[in-house]
Amino acid sequence: EEEEEEEEEEGVVGESSDAAAPAAANKKKKKKKKKKKSSGGGGVKYTPAGAVKEQTAPPTVPVTELFPNGFPEGEIQEYQDSNGKTSWRLESEEKRELERLELDMYDNARQCAEVHREVRKYIQDWVKPGMKLIDVCETLENSVRKLLNAKGLECGVAFPTGCSQNHIAAHWTPNGGDETIIDVNDVIKFDFGTQINGRIIDCAFTKTFVSDYDELLLAVKEATDEGIRQSGIDVRLCDIGEAIQEVMESHSVDIRGKQFEVKCCRNLNGHSIAPYQIHAGKSVPIVKGGEATKMEEGEFYAIETFGSTGEGYVREAGECSHYMKNFDVGHVPLRLPTAKKLLNTIQREFGTLAFCRRYLDRIGETRYLGALKNLVSNGIVAEYPPLVDRTGSYVAQYEHTILLRPTRKEVLTRGDDY
Repeated sequence: EEEEEEEEEEGVVGESSDAAAPAAANKKKKKKKKKKKSSGGGGVKYTPAGAVKEQTAPPTVPVTELFPNGFPEGEIQEYQDSNGKTSWRLESEEKRELERLELDMYDNARQCAEVHREVRKYIQDWVKPGMKLIDVCETLENSVRKLLNAKGLECGVAFPTGCSQNHIAAHWTPNGGDETIIDVNDVIKFDFGTQINGRIIDCAFTKTFVSDYDELLLAVKEATDEGIRQSGIDVRLCDIGEAIQEVMESHSVDIRGKQFEVKCCRNLNGHSIAPYQIHAGKSVPIVKGGEATKMEEGEFYAIETFGSTGEGYVREAGECSHYMKNFDVGHVPLRLPTAKKLLNTIQREFGTLAFCRRYLDRIGETRYLGALKNLVSNGIVAEYPPLVDRTGSYVAQYEHTILLRPTRKEVLTRGDDY
């Protein structure tokens, strides 16, 4: 946007007013064009549902100011018994009391979910072809930090922003200096997390700019929602995977005149989440044939599905950006001084939360790749390279975090977008 500002030229100093008058009359008004300051990405202010004040665009107002009296519940789904009726759990005073004891923890999780909703709303509206993915990621992550009043390991970003394009399914974020530009035909999975006291919210959506992929996105949304519907206390993980696959693979899509059967990426899974542990030991398959392990009361899960027009199978490929200190690693003697120093930094800044090279750059680390490689080879830090399907294929993803409360199931990250 531009503003026009008019300025009249003054008469020459020393001339009488009579002499200056004809000259001034002959001189036209000069117009200066002055650029209006950018608001940092555009967008419009809005008031989130239940909030007491507006959120800015880009988001900068901490959510504690918007919701001073506590954060909104997610979507509630009732547990069903074997006859399809509402479970006895809803009326159990014992189960209600268990929930009352966890209200502070629930509020932390709901705060993280509210931050996710507000940040992704802005990103969905703002992101356009021609932007650099590194700029998008940094805008997104800085918004999370502001909305949570980020404070080290206590609260902030939970893991690097995944912005995997097209056939890349997961674990891609730009390293420093990356010049990747968004293309109008891209299918981008934005997967980002928030955390307070290690309570992680993990949620993802797929962004496209043309209608060609609408059916693919619909298939994945429906499959994720089916996985959420099937989830519950004492439900077998293998049964959830079978239900997801049935919904996902009932879809076929037409993309620019070519027909594709949508396939589940069979070696990708949802997962349980524990404090400061993004993958807490249980995997939620998205195809049939998984483990018969059951979900349990009080657990958090990331229910995520990936639908592909390719082989429906991913492999590791490309330059690594994601790393994470192994959760259960004990003391490992290190000979390399730079590796010891980097490990201290990782433990102080990230603990067992995932991080990326950009995060090391951000805190002033330099020339750390050799030390990082040493930590990986010693089994202290794990590397997570990009996961890709066949080149030329398209993968879409949707993900929500759910909480299996004693009385009811809560889809913490549900919004009016997905």
